[in-house]
Amino acid sequence: MRSGRIAAGLAAVTLAVTGCADAGATASGDDGGPGGTLTVFAAASLTDVFTDLGQRLEEEHDGLTVQFNFAGSSALATQLTQGAPADVFAAANDAQMAVVTDAGLADGDPTVFTGNVLQIAVPAGNPAGVTGLADFAREELALAVCAPEVPCGTAAEDVFAAAGVTPRPDTQEEDVRAALTKVELGEVDAALVYATDVTAAGDAVEGIAVPEAEDAVNDYPLCTLAAAPNPGAARAFVDLVLSDEGQQALEDAGFRTP
Repeated sequence: MRSGRIAAGLAAVTLAVTGCADAGATASGDDGGPGGTLTVFAAASLTDVFTDLGQRLEEEHDGLTVQFNFAGSSALATQLTQGAPADVFAAANDAQMAVVTDAGLADGDPTVFTGNVLQIAVPAGNPAGVTGLADFAREELALAVCAPEVPCGTAAEDVFAAAGVTPRPDTQEEDVRAALTKVELGEVDAALVYATDVTAAGDAVEGIAVPEAEDAVNDYPLCTLAAAPNPGAARAFVDLVLSDEGQQALEDAGFRTP
């Protein structure tokens, strides 16, 4: 499966030509179903589960290749409004989806397909003895949070406010997976990430529940894009995500289904 990041620095003319030339075309696979290349822009926290669903779709349809651009939702929304070609957009909150819909780029109304909450991630064994959000005010600890412009950072601000904690992070990461990586590598004593990221990390990290996070649940909307180069494959992917199979995969990954 060919998956990866689409370079944000593609020339604007190339993007415009690609989007206009291919928009509305539906590629057919060897089985008569969707074929060609499907491009999905998705929040970084969806990396594992969407990669798996993309592989399932490829297995169901010969001739279909699914490629992903995983990043912070704000970066993805910016790329789309600047003309990057894509078929599907899945954001980690409504605000970043609104950037795309307000620009008239969505094909219809977005659908909320899952939800997520924040959790504290610490290295295995929790060497710093972190117990809760109050520890994010300790200057002697190395701490990571998401940048405020991305959904996990916005949720973090709400959670800290609810807890009455003024955090003192050493780093603000551009997406939640970058914050998680800091924990996995032992570069920080704790990070505030999504519960699903703790699950995805396995034994490399430990999770500490955050009661205040229940008041800052992130809804995840997705949509097909109006200028999708491969609209048939886009609909097939969205249908899979919303199906019982897709919802079970999300639940197994630790997401909350609607």
